[in-house]
Amino acid sequence: MQHIRTTNAANRLDRLPITKFHKRTILAVAFAYFFEFADINTFAITAPVVREQWGSDVNHVAYVTSLSFVGMFIGAVVAGGMADRLGRKRTLTLTTLWFTVWSFACVFAWDIWSLGVFRVLTSAGLSAMTVVAVVYISELFPSAKRGKFQAYAIVIGICGTPVTNLIASAVVPMSDWSWRLVYLWGSLGALFLFFVRRLEESPRWLESRGRHDEAEAVLTRIEAQVTAEHGPLPEPQQPTPAGPSVKPGLGMLKDKKFLYPTILLSVLWITQTIGFFGYSSWAPTLLAAEGVSVEDSIFYVALTTVGAPLGSFLAAMVTDRFERKWCLVVFGLVIAASGLLYGLTFTPVLIVVFGFLVNLFERGYTALAYAYAPELYGTEGRSLGTSIAYGLGRLSNAVGPLMIAGVYNGIGYQAVFMVIAGTWTLGALVLALFGPVTRRRRLAAEAAATAGAGTKSVTATP
Repeated sequence: MQHIRTTNAANRLDRLPITKFHKRTILAVAFAYFFEFADINTFAITAPVVREQWGSDVNHVAYVTSLSFVGMFIGAVVAGGMADRLGRKRTLTLTTLWFTVWSFACVFAWDIWSLGVFRVLTSAGLSAMTVVAVVYISELFPSAKRGKFQAYAIVIGICGTPVTNLIASAVVPMSDWSWRLVYLWGSLGALFLFFVRRLEESPRWLESRGRHDEAEAVLTRIEAQVTAEHGPLPEPQQPTPAGPSVKPGLGMLKDKKFLYPTILLSVLWITQTIGFFGYSSWAPTLLAAEGVSVEDSIFYVALTTVGAPLGSFLAAMVTDRFERKWCLVVFGLVIAASGLLYGLTFTPVLIVVFGFLVNLFERGYTALAYAYAPELYGTEGRSLGTSIAYGLGRLSNAVGPLMIAGVYNGIGYQAVFMVIAGTWTLGALVLALFGPVTRRRRLAAEAAATAGAGTKSVTATP
């Protein structure tokens, strides 16, 4: 029988303790997340002022927002293929630079349509960076702890949303042109380049591509750093024989093991996207349209987004302790209830309270989903499957803003939030009925790593 070479990357990474290597990686990804979250709602923040300055209406805002989600779909799917071909680290770098360059271009927009084009290109980079970062963390961190650290990265990254909203609430009213500074702020994500040389490529990806010498070199460097910090390492669990591999690419859609999670996750991301962006993208504009001043609407939304980092921290506390599927279901139902109550009040205090709860649980939901989604795939299908599902979710919101505008114009303000609550409820029910559980596998990997600690220790694995 022909010997199949393996570097045993998964088991070697799973038995590592959390070290400076992992913390450095999380810090770098969190920095990229920070400016992704800072940038993602900049159009929603500046839309009320742009409408007044350029004589645009709600429908113009809807078209720009819709096309931005088409850009997100294209960016996610292209990035999934790039990450499989070029590697996780290189693609993460390229996609981060892409969205920051086009965010900078928004500073010089001269009308609603030029701003719209720049936002579509920016949005493509935002979703592209996100799917690659999700896969990158999933492949580098021990399976028993990856959920918690995925959430920690978002705890830091999500701070970009309230920070940006608070900056916008201060600078947007300053003058007719000062809204452009919001986009200048978003472009600072280019500073991610300072982190790149300290990052490692995913050994799992290198191994899946047959680049065993490079995978071995990366693993040896990581193990040497861990050994220097924590002492000798336990022997890794031996690799289990793999079944017949499926060639990466769209042909994997014929494989039920790939197709089923892709369909399920597509429903998860479609309901999350319409539910969250229907809220976050429209809240400032709809409040202003209902008679709340532009300054107050931006300030109210800025206060509600303070709940976002707390939500990611809440997810970090529960994600590895409980079954992620059921955490997602509970979080989704709480968001539905809070979003509905948000739409039923115009009392400033209650707007802030219910908006805070939406942001708290939605960002926790996102952190849970970022950890849950990649676990449903093997290495060969992880990047493509995650990107297709995430991309379809973003594409669904190409019609989401038009739907929201139609509901608002045809039925009214409160009906918008009834629709949003309905999407969250649908997503929770589908996940409850059909979502696979993953905690058992994580516990098995942790038990195997713990058992390995009792065997002969080594400084590196040949």
